[in-house]
Parts: sequence; C-alpha cells; structure tokens
Amino acid sequence: MELTANAQKILDLVKDLSVIEMNALVKAMEEEFGVSAAAGVMMAGPAAAGDAAAADNDSVTVELAEAGQQKIAVIKVVKEILNVDLKAAKDMVEKAPVNIKENVKSEEAEALKAKLEEAGAKVNLK
Repeated sequence: MELTANAQKILDLVKDLSVIEMNALVKAMEEEFGVSAAAGVMMAGPAAAGDAAAADNDSVTVELAEAGQQKIAVIKVVKEILNVDLKAAKDMVEKAPVNIKENVKSEEAEALKAKLEEAGAKVNLK
C-alpha cells in the first residue's frame, strides 16, 4: 500500500510507541473521531469476516487473565516480553484481564503462555 509522506511519518512514529502508549493513542482517537477501532471489522461484512477467520487460524492473542500470587514475577516476564519499562509492565499486569500480545503465531503464543504460567500467571490464548 502506498502512503502519503505525512501518513508515512505518522506510521513511523506509531511504530516506536509502547503497547501502553499505543492503547492510549487508540482510545484518544476513538474519542476524538467518535469511532471504534473494532467497528471496521464488524461493518466490513461477510467477506472481511472470512478473511479475519483465516487470519485467526495463523495468529493468536495472548491474554493475561490474572497475575496470580507471584505478581512481581509476572511483571518481570511482561516487561521482558514487551520490552517496556517496569512501570508500563506493572500497569498492564494490574489491568488484567488484558491482551499481552495480539496476532502472534501459535508457536510463539504457546511459548509466551508457558513463560507467563511459569511465573504464576493465568493465561488464555484466543
């Protein structure tokens, strides 16, 4: 897809955001423009739903259901997985249930799940 120079600049800036920053940006854009990030998929119709189902076969979302008793260990693993600072990892763990990573390959998702469960977290793959 060909982007304008301004659109490319925005894309480059967004690439450098942490997961927490990106989440805040999406929420701000939803409020600013009165839209929902999920609405595009629903409104796209049956053809797009079929494409989304095909993508689901290849990709998985890793959800932290709860931190469990070893919250500090889970925070350290989230920090490592997402390459974020300690505060961002702590904030994310405390918001459980929360998606840790989206659209990852099944093998990577299983590895992340094992790592998080080893630290004491309860994890769902969706």
